[in-house]
Amino acid sequence: MASTASVAKKLTYKVMNWRDYNESLVRRGDITFWFDEDVLDAWEHDNAPWKVGRPFIYSDVAVETLLTLRELFRLPYRQTEGLGWALVKLMHADVAIPDFTSLAKRAAKLGVSLEVRDAKGPIDVVVDSTGLKVYGEGEWKVRQHGQSKRRTWRKLHLAVDPATHEVVAEMLTDNGQHDADQVEPLLDQIEGEVQTFYGDGAYDQWKVYDTLQENSIWSIIPPRKNAKIKQHGNSSAEPLERDECIRQIRRDGRKAWKKSIGYHRRSLAETAMSRLKAAFGDRLKNREPPNQQTEARLRCKLLNWFVVLGMPLFEWS
Repeated sequence: MASTASVAKKLTYKVMNWRDYNESLVRRGDITFWFDEDVLDAWEHDNAPWKVGRPFIYSDVAVETLLTLRELFRLPYRQTEGLGWALVKLMHADVAIPDFTSLAKRAAKLGVSLEVRDAKGPIDVVVDSTGLKVYGEGEWKVRQHGQSKRRTWRKLHLAVDPATHEVVAEMLTDNGQHDADQVEPLLDQIEGEVQTFYGDGAYDQWKVYDTLQENSIWSIIPPRKNAKIKQHGNSSAEPLERDECIRQIRRDGRKAWKKSIGYHRRSLAETAMSRLKAAFGDRLKNREPPNQQTEARLRCKLLNWFVVLGMPLFEWS
């Protein structure tokens, strides 16, 4: 008689705040939210009287607002200029719109703040990287004719607060940069105190552990499968955090170690990257690195505003 195999029930989730979350999704496309009266009041540049050379006409607020709309609606520079003229005409605002060349030049030197909400205490960060295409080609073209020599991509490194889902730091590098080399620059961007650092196996390097130890940050990084204990038990020094992880993995197994230490929170970095690509695409529109950096940072800032507008609350069953 054949035994009947028990079928495990698959977990499903339900959005509990669908009405509020739906309203937040609608507000993302509300132009009046991004282009309001306060922006128009700060449209002209407040040039210093001692500035040498031609003064600026448009403030950084004006330029950043138009570039934000460009990222929000995935527009080229020329269409962004046209959208700006249409908006001021509809709002009967007596302001001039910078032309597309001015937008591109100012974007290369624009300093953009991520506008992260103040934390009441130390925060945790989950860190990971993803690729963004530059001079990207379609899959059909690559399959039919091969890859072009100019085909390349950039790496976007994100540090995300798992409690608020906000991007607290970001770095855009070329594809040859290693993830571990960006840990210190990312931490330097974070104003508050960091308590715990979550990263995948790519960050299992001693220079990362040294940086985290110097900043008194607890690391949750899975050691590679062939990892060796650096400081054995007969040493008089304090046990190393990585060595203790290796001992626990050898004793309980890697899966049990990940569950006991809460390693699953690291996946929230991948969730943030998925939301970023779903909202703005998987490629960069600009071709110059300074403009690409501004473009990536504006996308992260917009993502933070999306979080402020509203996030879904799930109930698993």
